[in-house]
Amino acid sequence: MPQPLISRQSGALKGAVTPPGDKSISHRAIMLGGIASGQTTVRGLLEGEDVLCTVATLRELGAAISQDKAGAWIIKGVGLDGLRAPKQVLDMGNSGTAARLLMGLLSGRPFTSSFTGDASLCKRPMGRVITPLTQMGAIFKSNDGKLPLSVTGATKPTAITYKLPVASAQVKSAILLAGLSADGITTVIETMLTRDHTENMLRHFGATLTITKQADGSEAIAVTGKPNLKGQNIIVPADPSSAAFPLVAALLRPGSQVTLKNVGLNPRRAGLFETLREMGAKIAYTNKREEAGEPVADLVVEYASLKGITVPANRAPSMIDEYPALAVAAACASGTTRMCGLGELRVKESDRLALVADGLTRCGAKVAIEGDDLIVFGTGMPPLGNTQIETAMDHRIAMSFLVLGGAAQQPIRIDDGSFIATSFPGFVEMMNGLGTNIS
Repeated sequence: MPQPLISRQSGALKGAVTPPGDKSISHRAIMLGGIASGQTTVRGLLEGEDVLCTVATLRELGAAISQDKAGAWIIKGVGLDGLRAPKQVLDMGNSGTAARLLMGLLSGRPFTSSFTGDASLCKRPMGRVITPLTQMGAIFKSNDGKLPLSVTGATKPTAITYKLPVASAQVKSAILLAGLSADGITTVIETMLTRDHTENMLRHFGATLTITKQADGSEAIAVTGKPNLKGQNIIVPADPSSAAFPLVAALLRPGSQVTLKNVGLNPRRAGLFETLREMGAKIAYTNKREEAGEPVADLVVEYASLKGITVPANRAPSMIDEYPALAVAAACASGTTRMCGLGELRVKESDRLALVADGLTRCGAKVAIEGDDLIVFGTGMPPLGNTQIETAMDHRIAMSFLVLGGAAQQPIRIDDGSFIATSFPGFVEMMNGLGTNIS
């Protein structure tokens, strides 16, 4: 059932919270724990619907996964060769990460697996993963390159060298995971660097992985097949993509000061924080540390008057999921913000580029799309609001406009907030605890 929500203008936001665990790292921790030998213990796992689909899938494939009394997730891995053929269709829900990475993992296993997902996921392109995995020997039967589909893994997967045609950590990761089952070395070349959680975690579990800088600035990531992965202890940092929402909300309300604890600061994920600082945001990093190969800190955020800037296209991979939240901030800033190179937003959970532009226009902001660039003409004042936003089953669109409703002159209603639970369970409660007015 749809869950309409209304966000009304709030006062200052105050308090300290820990945003949910990083979704990308959570997916990978469950997958690699499932194919490692021995026990993996994961603390801080994102317990959203997307990650729980990955948990259910690894259980179906033979891994024993449970939660202890303290909330830690215990995974008893079956080893790389221990995965068993699933007895039922693997439902990925709304998660493109789970779907694409698991296709890679199962492309190297000699049995057939069938994948499906919700209506939103079944519209998203899988051809970008199918093409390289087919070169490695997997056989796909798909709905014109989309879910539902089946993959029959190769008996003897072929190690390949593959240059990514698009900047996609999911495609890179799928190939690297498939390469674990191949003899020899599988190499992925990326010209625009994407998030490297898979590389960090493969090393953490004991895989042999090398990264070579190319003369043209690209990177070649090479993984040696047939590793002996061993169970590990993992603490999942808070997701910077989820931290974006309370962070932007605090920046927009005068008098606000909010501390966001344990936020991951992987340089390939921190583009939003860099961009907002360039716009004049007050964001301080405290208690810096490292967890399982990932840099982490607490963020202290204060209200600030923001100014428009140009965000270069080469920053897009480090903040691709945060552009809806950034666009909300830009709508309240002084001057023009141009966000360049956002073509990848068209194939997310929705066409986010179009939805953001349409939603901001409905709220009274002046917006333009030129090619793959989004341009927001800020006036220094929050837009009017007083509208309903069609979220198209997209959790980040829903959360972004609820944040804008806290600053807008009049309330903003979203048609359905039920999908927020895919990445940010407890979002409304956390935000209202800081002082927003969402009902």
